Amino acid sequence: MYDFEKLFAQYNCNLDDAQIEAQVKDIIAKHFAENNNAEVWKQCLHQIDLTTLNGEDTEQKVASMAQKVNDFPTQFKDVPNVAAICVYPALVETVKKNLKQPIGIAACCAGFPASQTFIEVKVAETALAVRAGATEIDVVISIGKMLEGKYQEVYDELCEIRDAARGAHLKVILETGALKSASLIKKASLIAMQAGADFIKTSTGKIPVAATLEAALVMCQAIKEWKEKTGVKVSFKPAGGIATTEDAVKYYTIVKEVLGAEWLNNENFRFGASRMANNLLSSIEGKEIKWF
Repeated sequence: MYDFEKLFAQYNCNLDDAQIEAQVKDIIAKHFAENNNAEVWKQCLHQIDLTTLNGEDTEQKVASMAQKVNDFPTQFKDVPNVAAICVYPALVETVKKNLKQPIGIAACCAGFPASQTFIEVKVAETALAVRAGATEIDVVISIGKMLEGKYQEVYDELCEIRDAARGAHLKVILETGALKSASLIKKASLIAMQAGADFIKTSTGKIPVAATLEAALVMCQAIKEWKEKTGVKVSFKPAGGIATTEDAVKYYTIVKEVLGAEWLNNENFRFGASRMANNLLSSIEGKEIKWF
């Protein structure tokens, strides 16, 4: 059994939601304008996991998405490509067959988005996705167990999924809109990192409350403290409801101010925000673009 109270005691988990909200407002007020420029917009686009997670997804639709990514460098020569394509596990092989660009192939696995299935199913789905070609695995924590304080069960499941993912990067989704309080978001971040998460991610985008700047601040603070105490660098991914260029710059600003310049790349900072890709392209090009 892992002593989670001892883990939480090493970090600042007694957070005040109003103070977190005030900190976010202060950071954005002071630093948004300096980051609202074309170079940052390009960097944010380079950090996008281009995603389709719909029941009506088809092989043709996913193959077309991959082709858009393949053709992107010839159409937008001065803009870096997206970071990865993210799909359901059954469509990973389609991405692998059609993708020619050297970017990631991510699969949302393990009972995504509710995580309400057997651990054996979660492990099997993760392993099968990696075998099909996924280089990144996005999974949701057992939200209900987290809300009940069953931290050991949440941790054990993530450890099993981590093993099943083998060499693929593991992105652990906290579903922060369901956790609600800053303190519980902080604890979930610590459990995920203790279990070996390569990324911690805000949301699925499948429930009413998705990513928020407040959740991002708490998670980035957890990542910073974790690096200071363990020496391990964990990456961050906000996702869910992020659509505009303004949204992108706000999250970029939070990461820059809390974690610093070394996180401002697509190995350490991603967006789950497909709608944002065309909006960023439109801002960069100065005209409406509907490429993706």
